[in-house]
Amino acid sequence: MSQLVNIVVCVSEQTLSLKKGSQLIKKYHVNTAKNGLGERNGSECTPRGQHIIRAKIGGDAPLNSVFAGRRPTGEIFDVGLAKKHPKRDWILTRILWLSGVEKGMNRLGDVDTMRRFIYIHGAPDELITTEPTSHGCIRMGNLDVLDLFERVPVYTPVLIK
Repeated sequence: MSQLVNIVVCVSEQTLSLKKGSQLIKKYHVNTAKNGLGERNGSECTPRGQHIIRAKIGGDAPLNSVFAGRRPTGEIFDVGLAKKHPKRDWILTRILWLSGVEKGMNRLGDVDTMRRFIYIHGAPDELITTEPTSHGCIRMGNLDVLDLFERVPVYTPVLIK
């Protein structure tokens, strides 16, 4: 039986590693939350622990498609749109919606990752730096999130540490 893929997000390195068992397949640069690690609703922190990809959203959307409420808005991100909406938290290209699997840690109650709408998602490429800057989600460059989206199925395990 072949081993399934899994994802490890390393907050201290701002990386996401796609693995097959313990073998590294690919490593991506990411941004996690500027508020650090934490699970509480409203904290704008990136949740720790074991998760799964509960849903994959945007599979047919063009590169740089803008999403709001997990739905494509019909907009395509560019410099003009960014200037028009300077405070918008951009969710672009693809969404991998995470669900915690550890009751009381990142699942159910006031610490539920899925109810907090925590995603791995595309963002404007210029926002993907070496510093944590997100509002809780895991941001990736658009070509990287497109690549990851194609490589992983729903229910892929995700460890955030």
